[in-house]
Amino acid sequence: MDRRVQRSRQMIMEAFIGLLGEQDFERVTIQGIADRANVNRGTVYLHFTDKYDLLEQSVETYLMMLADSCAPPEDGEPAELSRDLMIRTFSYLKEHAAIYSVLITNKNISTFRQRMTQMIETNMVIVVNQMKLDTGIHRDVLSQFLSVSVTGLIEWWVIQSMPYTPEEMVEQMTRILEARMKLW
Repeated sequence: MDRRVQRSRQMIMEAFIGLLGEQDFERVTIQGIADRANVNRGTVYLHFTDKYDLLEQSVETYLMMLADSCAPPEDGEPAELSRDLMIRTFSYLKEHAAIYSVLITNKNISTFRQRMTQMIETNMVIVVNQMKLDTGIHRDVLSQFLSVSVTGLIEWWVIQSMPYTPEEMVEQMTRILEARMKLW
């Protein structure tokens, strides 16, 4: 994709997310997005059918960026849920807090949270399937529990304005999971 086209798309999406942080989705207009992005209204329509398409593509784009940020290195174990991967995830969210706090906490666009949970669950299934479970816990139940827990923890951390460092969050999460596994 041409760099100018990419830049226009990115400016439009950032303007859109900025407006979502200030007002309800229903009040956001294509003209408002164009004004904020400093492009013509027609430019917005060149890239997106309407604001619903813009929402869908923004959710998809920012989820992919999040997934890419915390993907294991090419030479690493693909299914390994390591401390470093989790720290990278929390660090990425913190670095891009202006965008992700809107996407995670805006009640009018629950699509992002649902899709993030699905993405986390997909990865958790892989991790859980590699675990040795001698506790009688069903793998699908554990995968669901972990994905919803991680999503909820991320959401809480973002809503609370990220009161702990990414390293502290991962340390706390690890302690919780280790304590729960011992209780089972």
